[in-house]
Amino acid sequence: MTSIFETLESDVRSYSRGWPAVFDTAQGSWMRSEDGTEYLDFFAGAGALNYGHNHPVLKQALLEYLGRDGVTHGLDMSTVAKRNFLQTFSDRVLSPRGLDYKVQFPGPTGTNTVESALKLARKVTGREAIINFTNAFHGMTLGALSVTGNSMKRGGAGIPLVHSTPMPYDHYLSESDGENSDFDWMERVLDDSGSGFNRPAAVIVETVQGEGGVNVARASWLRSLAELCAKRDILLIVDDVQMGCGRTGPFFSFEEAGITPDIVCLSKSISGYGMPMALTLFKPELDVWEPGEHNGTFRGNNPAFVTATVALEQFWSDDTLQRETLVKGKQVHDAFAALAAEHPGVSTRGRGLAQGLVFADADLAGKVCSLAFDNGLLAETAGPSDEVVKLLPALTITADELDHGLKILAEATATVSS
Repeated sequence: MTSIFETLESDVRSYSRGWPAVFDTAQGSWMRSEDGTEYLDFFAGAGALNYGHNHPVLKQALLEYLGRDGVTHGLDMSTVAKRNFLQTFSDRVLSPRGLDYKVQFPGPTGTNTVESALKLARKVTGREAIINFTNAFHGMTLGALSVTGNSMKRGGAGIPLVHSTPMPYDHYLSESDGENSDFDWMERVLDDSGSGFNRPAAVIVETVQGEGGVNVARASWLRSLAELCAKRDILLIVDDVQMGCGRTGPFFSFEEAGITPDIVCLSKSISGYGMPMALTLFKPELDVWEPGEHNGTFRGNNPAFVTATVALEQFWSDDTLQRETLVKGKQVHDAFAALAAEHPGVSTRGRGLAQGLVFADADLAGKVCSLAFDNGLLAETAGPSDEVVKLLPALTITADELDHGLKILAEATATVSS
């Protein structure tokens, strides 16, 4: 029965239109509708379920916490659950990587952490402007929208979005760009007193643009960007909301480039269980907030602290998950490369288990996803024209499950390309 959704729920709903099923249960990499149909999930809550649905170890910890009447809503009060998370995050993530960050709980969503990052950068520097990149996506609130590239999403703001300047992302101008060619114009306008360009407070960047079409920045490009910012006293913000927590292999997606951002935005899979939770990480010297200057009623989601702690202990005590993610990413890449070789107008790009199958004819990507759904697979489109079939499976998916889903996509691609 879907009439209640169509009658009462706003027309803003989107995923339910492409996947016309009523889902009831989920476990691991599988979702089941109320009629018992099973769907292999290559979507994973838009990257919020890196460890799959209802992981049994995380679920048990959550049930035990709730069963003993553990604090659920804590604002920014000190709680046992928060202390355990902070200590584990320091021990398992920050210390092994030599990262010295303060941790802010800005509110429960990705757009909350982006908003706090932008506010903090402006407060620290006393400047207003932010540099963002073409095809970026950073969230749906006004500040985050101002540094987002998608015209449809920006149009929903209803007011002018100001104090941001887009620059070309890696390979935006040409597939054969040199190491620093994208920064030539940026450097010129930043350094030329006659350019009319106000020195920005910060640059915000995704190392892999998920919603923008699985666009992958080279490590050398990211290093050049970090160097440009450091030389000009501009803060570097990395938005790792979707690509963090192991999605590209390492815990942080920027590790491959060997850079240390001034500010890092995390959300989605940081709770480990799909519960709302977000972090803003920043270098200690940037911690200039006054008490309560940025807050939110639901920034202390203690059940999320519990599952986040167990997820870090379960998956980030060594590099096993990172190595497995890279192996599975290659499995997807190789399958997509074979499809690209077989079908003209098809190409592939990605890192780790964020992979995209790109169609020169944008309409075909949506048709592939529709056929895939009919055959029991959940996959979404991305890119400015929805020309990319984007895969974000759980990092815990098995090789056999990956192979099963990739065969469904291969058959769908062959059908729409014939």
